[in-house]
Amino acid sequence: MLFLWALVHPVVADLPGPLEAGWQGEKVCEAIHEDEAQRVLRCTFPPGVGHEKHTHPRHFGYALSGGTMRITDDRGTREVELATGSSYASNGTPWHEVVNVGETTVQYLIVEPK
Repeated sequence: MLFLWALVHPVVADLPGPLEAGWQGEKVCEAIHEDEAQRVLRCTFPPGVGHEKHTHPRHFGYALSGGTMRITDDRGTREVELATGSSYASNGTPWHEVVNVGETTVQYLIVEPK
C-alpha cells in the first residue's frame, strides 16, 4: 500500500516519516505500540517546538491535548486550532512541517495501518 502511495506522491521517498523526523535534532514522536496490523505514535509539541519537513502514509490522528499549530505544506502556511479530543483521517501527506505557535503543549496520537 505504501508503495502505491509513493507512486502518486514521489516526495515520500526523499523525506523522513513522522517517527524519524524531529525538531532541532530532538525526537518529537515515539512509537508506543506496533504489531503486524498497525503502528501507534505519540507526538508531543511544547510551545515553540515543531516537526521538521516530513511525510505521512495513510493514518488516523487524535488530539490528546490541543493548541495552535502553524502548518506549512504545498498549499502555503496557515495557523490551525487543534481542539482536544478532535480527530481526523488522512490518505497520506506528501509533505508538511508544523510548529506549535500557541501557549499550551500539543500532543496527539497517530495510528498508521500497515
